[in-house]
Amino acid sequence: MATDPSQFHLLNVADTCSIWNVLSSVRLYAAAREAKCSFCCTEFVIYECLYKYRSNDVPEERELIERLRRETDQKRIVAYSLDIADLQAVEVLENRRRLSKGELSSIAFAQKTGQAFLTDDQKARKLAETVLPKRMTQTTTHLFGWLIFTTRLSDSDKGDVIDEHERLRRPLRRYLEEIYLEALRCRLLASNASQNDLN
Repeated sequence: MATDPSQFHLLNVADTCSIWNVLSSVRLYAAAREAKCSFCCTEFVIYECLYKYRSNDVPEERELIERLRRETDQKRIVAYSLDIADLQAVEVLENRRRLSKGELSSIAFAQKTGQAFLTDDQKARKLAETVLPKRMTQTTTHLFGWLIFTTRLSDSDKGDVIDEHERLRRPLRRYLEEIYLEALRCRLLASNASQNDLN
């Protein structure tokens, strides 16, 4: 399904990868918060982000861990635990795809709470699209495109977002460039449509 940068659900349950991607750019995250976007996660995601053993300790990952700790301490990103019924939903999902507990628990929690599921993992996205309502699976790229479309991020912010993202070794440049062009195209179409309505 093609991404529509003119629409974005504000309430999101984020998985591990999308939390790292959103927090990797200070400018992107600030614009999202100014636009009243909200991000929560499950305790499984917090475990994967903050406590799971890593064989290689790199400064970029330490920076992301520090940013996430700050956001959870300030309650700007809230982690929720799952109850027995949620865990059973995770088990059902687990039988369908080989995904992490963080991704599966996020899909189950999004389903339970009626929030969108924010993921940058293609397998998780495909599974979520089969169990969540239409257009309730979103990505960091989609968020960026919507912020460009709504002018909460300017053309000059684009380079800053991509640079910040790459400094922390996040791999979305190509997708951010593509959605940027799509957001501009959609904005032009919307502008032309509103001009035609006035004539």
